[in-house]
Amino acid sequence: MTTFAPSKNWRQEARALLRLAGPLVINNLAIAGMQFADAVMAGRLGAEALAAVAVGGSVWFLGFTVMLGLMMAISPIAARHFGAGNPSLIGAYTRQGLWLSVVLGVSILVLAQLLVEPALRFVGIASEFRDLTVAYVRAIMFGAPAICAFLVFRFTSEGIGHTRPIMYTSLLALACNVFLNYVLMFGHFGAPVLGVVGCGLASAITMWLIMIVLGTYVCLHPKYRPLQIFARAAVSRISILKEIFSLGTPIALMITAEAGLFSAVSILMGTRSAEITAAHQIAINFAGTMFMIPLALSSAATIRIGHALGATNPLAARFSGVIGILMCGFFMACTALFLLVFRNAVVSLYTNDPAVQAIAISLLLMAAVFQIGDGVQIGATGVLRGYKDTRVPMAINIFSYWFLAFPLAYLAAITYRLPPQYVWAGFVLGLSVAAILLTVRYLRVSRQHLA
Repeated sequence: MTTFAPSKNWRQEARALLRLAGPLVINNLAIAGMQFADAVMAGRLGAEALAAVAVGGSVWFLGFTVMLGLMMAISPIAARHFGAGNPSLIGAYTRQGLWLSVVLGVSILVLAQLLVEPALRFVGIASEFRDLTVAYVRAIMFGAPAICAFLVFRFTSEGIGHTRPIMYTSLLALACNVFLNYVLMFGHFGAPVLGVVGCGLASAITMWLIMIVLGTYVCLHPKYRPLQIFARAAVSRISILKEIFSLGTPIALMITAEAGLFSAVSILMGTRSAEITAAHQIAINFAGTMFMIPLALSSAATIRIGHALGATNPLAARFSGVIGILMCGFFMACTALFLLVFRNAVVSLYTNDPAVQAIAISLLLMAAVFQIGDGVQIGATGVLRGYKDTRVPMAINIFSYWFLAFPLAYLAAITYRLPPQYVWAGFVLGLSVAAILLTVRYLRVSRQHLA
């Protein structure tokens, strides 16, 4: 096991962050590529199919963020123990995470099968694509247990700074998902034409595949041998599960607060028309793709800070946090400029429908406005996670997104039936406030560790 090496200047720290973040960037872009492929291929089936994948994907993502947040607790815990030179303790948390993944994944699968149809009917999703949405969600949810276990292996690997296998499995997932979409959605190679149901099944099958691949790699590769993950029976240990829940529940709520806002707005858009819903999906899909890079940098900052604190070097931890936040903000400033110049070309990649194109172009202009705030807030969230500071950031996110952003979006979408770009003004407000408050929180927490 290697030891933590603190950086002495910003170039050195930036290179260290990029070495960790590079495979995670590719991982995140591959995941976004799967969403992009789903949107583009569903768009070829018509506006109703694209709208169904948009709303259904938002419902799926709500369940996924619960799993992601709880399992994400393993990354800073593993990073601390790695920095302190205690690899066998990392294996104990991995084993308990696998216990948790089985219970959580199966629970989400069962709840989704029972609740998705009445829930979508209750919120008023347009009847023209509601049945398609329900069918898509029920299909994709069969991948929930697998992706939950995959996340345990992923965040263990992240915690020890070994991010390349995550990249390789994500690239495999992208290739598998696109191929299975082609086969199952459009009925190639003798398969039946399943449309949006085929899209959901393709994603579920892919989740099982990458879980098996990464789990096998972790089991066999010498890099993980000191962790002793499979050296003993995985007996449930309440103390470890309690720590994972204590750290992971605020993370899950924090992620769900932001992802839930985007999902809720997608559902609000689904009450309008197929054209507005499809345009929203195009804009949110592209903005989400760009978000994958600062998300990876944020995860890398979590790892660097965890290693530094495990090695009792709070000064290096604070420095890593500053560089991480600045790099996230800088990249999103570049994407904002890109959107201002090329948003027409971006929309043409998704659809040829003139009505959908016009709405999507206006929404991408709003996306350019909130890019920097989005980058700063995810950077600050990641560095605070490295400090195991999750409860106050959770409160900040809930306040910013659900007490400020969502009411504004609801008023624009439902009460006043304003054009969709006014609905997106809620994103601008929520992300900007979160960026400011989370950065202030980071400066305070890192100063306390120095003291």
